[in-house]
Amino acid sequence: MRARDPEKRRRDFKEVALGLTQAQALKEAKRCLQCKKPRCVAGCPVEIDIPRFIAAIREDDFKGGLEVIRKCNMLPAVCGRVCPQENQCQGRCILGKKSKPVAIGALERFAADYEVTSKAPDAPVSIEPNGIKIAVIGAGPAGLTAAADLAKLSYDITIFEALHEPGGVLTYGIPEFRLPKKIIHREIERIKKLGVKILLNWVVGRTQTLDELFEEGFKAVFIGVGAGAPKYMKIPGENLNNVYFASEFLTRVNLMKADQFPVYDTPVKRANKVAVVGGGNVAMDAARTAMRLGAEKVYIVYRRTEEEMPCRLEEVEHAKEEAIELMVLANPKEIISDERGYVKAIKCDRMVLCEPDESGRRKPECSGEEFVLEVDQVIMAIGQTSNPILVRSVNGLNTWGAGYIVTDNEGRTSIPGIFAGGDISTGAATVISAMGAGKRAARAIDSYIKELSLAKK
Repeated sequence: MRARDPEKRRRDFKEVALGLTQAQALKEAKRCLQCKKPRCVAGCPVEIDIPRFIAAIREDDFKGGLEVIRKCNMLPAVCGRVCPQENQCQGRCILGKKSKPVAIGALERFAADYEVTSKAPDAPVSIEPNGIKIAVIGAGPAGLTAAADLAKLSYDITIFEALHEPGGVLTYGIPEFRLPKKIIHREIERIKKLGVKILLNWVVGRTQTLDELFEEGFKAVFIGVGAGAPKYMKIPGENLNNVYFASEFLTRVNLMKADQFPVYDTPVKRANKVAVVGGGNVAMDAARTAMRLGAEKVYIVYRRTEEEMPCRLEEVEHAKEEAIELMVLANPKEIISDERGYVKAIKCDRMVLCEPDESGRRKPECSGEEFVLEVDQVIMAIGQTSNPILVRSVNGLNTWGAGYIVTDNEGRTSIPGIFAGGDISTGAATVISAMGAGKRAARAIDSYIKELSLAKK
């Protein structure tokens, strides 16, 4: 896929990837074998009929291809940009065995973006409401997907969102240069046209409890609040000035517009030398954001090698093009302070890889050597955990680990009428896996409501 010049893009927040041209999209669509038993569909968490939408593109029916996608996925422009297709639909493409798989994600993005550039009018939405109220907690990928699927089934849906903008991790976690906010807003507006209502600044568990929602007449609740609280390494110096956790750092910039301070009220410290600890997509996002805020040098400090990094290959390539240095086989053991209590360096153990652990990756162990890296900012990006506000307010809700909600594969919890999905039930995962959870829960909620109706007869 085309991308902007690294020297120009590394100092601004404009989108990096430029998408396929119409000629490229047609050429790529014609590579699809139209398999009788398509493995790509089985690799899609939201069950898109991939061969069918690609066939439409191949026939120059770009709008028709998009309609196929939207039957299963109301966030195509988002998914075309941030889904790890290489591990899902594209990873199962039969062409990938001998050559490159079909660029399914790029084609999905093309179809969604073409609608905007062609200024095609929206099809009118006509859904006969059934008057049954269902609450969705959280306007992130899981909640938006559940809300859209339930609205298509005629339910009266209200989303309760704690932040002042909808989108969840799409809005606060993913930088503008990967996922422009106008894309998110456009997709959400389409969901609202289905009749979905979104209440902002509404913290369920504080502003209102789940019991109160049921008392107001909601027949079922879907919890999709994500997992945005930071994880700690518990090493000395983690509480020093100018140590950020990636969730806060990215929220300040992506949601609160700290890159435009003082035009906007939220500041963020701009540093010269930054160490980002972690190897996932969040670490890459934090590192590339720090570079755009003016850092002279940004390091990714990761305890395994580049091959074991869980982030997307595309993100590693873009980071390296933007002069971000990968410092692999290194694990922080202490953040060192200057006389004022600010970060001045980070001390790391040099690691070696041994036998694979439960994740299937080779386990890192200390080599006995250590080194000190001079930096004036550290961003911890080693994962997120659940926010306890909502979970602790619900009596009888079974949880596991660090406050995650126990569910079955369809999102049912230990309390009838309460469903959950996404990061709040699985722990931090991908946008598309959360959307898949929202879709499965929507089906389960529909079945639950129908069972209630039958029981009353």
